[in-house]
Amino acid sequence: MKNIIIASTSTLYGGRYLDYLEQTLKELFKDASEILFIPYARPGGISHDTYTQIAAKAFKNIGKELRGIHTFKNPAKAIEKAQGIFTGGGNTFLLVQQLYAQEILAPMRQVILDGTPYLGTSAGSNICGVTMQNTNDMPITYPPSFKTMGVIPFNINAHYLDPDPGGKHMGESRETRIKEFHTKSTIPVVALREGSWLKIQGESIQLKGKHSARIFKQEKEAFELETEALLLF
Repeated sequence: MKNIIIASTSTLYGGRYLDYLEQTLKELFKDASEILFIPYARPGGISHDTYTQIAAKAFKNIGKELRGIHTFKNPAKAIEKAQGIFTGGGNTFLLVQQLYAQEILAPMRQVILDGTPYLGTSAGSNICGVTMQNTNDMPITYPPSFKTMGVIPFNINAHYLDPDPGGKHMGESRETRIKEFHTKSTIPVVALREGSWLKIQGESIQLKGKHSARIFKQEKEAFELETEALLLF
């Protein structure tokens, strides 16, 4: 049975890394003593070791050890044996390129479908979708495919920002960009605002956190899903 947390962000404004999810993570990883960390997205270009150290501090607060997948000789075996998996945020293009290069995208999908607890934040949430095409990131590298794990039947747009009617910014809004996507694709998009996450247990998908989420479907009006509501497709 799937046991997944898909969060928009790792850090809320003024908070510490993952602190707003602390209780949720205690529940998600209650049967795990060591979590496998996937640092390939490298936010700001930091090293895998530095990123792992940042994440490890947060997991130490809930009594869990964290080990970066880059320290294993056989990443696929590490995935298969993992008690729990966390993929952090950063650049989704880089993350997906590395998942293909290390040949672990398919093994990750399988263990998650089989019930290994999984946490994704930002880029680590994007890869749960059917494709990574609703990322906000710059294409700093070229993955062999935009297809990702597909453990949920829709795509994620993390860090969603609403249009600002009084703003002077003349660039496209996130909503406009997602509508552009839907001129070429039928995949639904769930836009998560900061501090919101999806809790997935089996086939149940529930929105958690303080904010509603915005749901986009091809040739349909976008609508709000209120927090605590179940998401049905």
